[in-house]
Amino acid sequence: MSSFYPELNLRILEMAEGDEEFRIELTSAIYNGLVELQSKYSEGIEEKDEIKIQQIRHKIKPTLSMFEFEDLTECLTEGKSILESEGFGNAAKAHFQVFSQKVEIAIAEVNRLLN
Repeated sequence: MSSFYPELNLRILEMAEGDEEFRIELTSAIYNGLVELQSKYSEGIEEKDEIKIQQIRHKIKPTLSMFEFEDLTECLTEGKSILESEGFGNAAKAHFQVFSQKVEIAIAEVNRLLN
């Protein structure tokens, strides 16, 4: 059981309704979405591309909500606010460090469910 996302496995199992193949596909899709979030968000920060960040944030938002990644959702909301009010300055750099830690944890937790 995950200490960061204690309900994650249960939510996946409920959605899979006993279908092991679907459970693996769903878990893989969540994993791939988080990896894409990490990649695109990093690119957006590096390139100072607010549109790229906005696009990946919108793409992954339903997954984060459905599978209760509240910490990541809150972090992305804070990042949006920082970028809109302060741009890509020191606050954005600090936010990106926090985001990076949170997304790494989420990826590791979902990866653990695949093995």
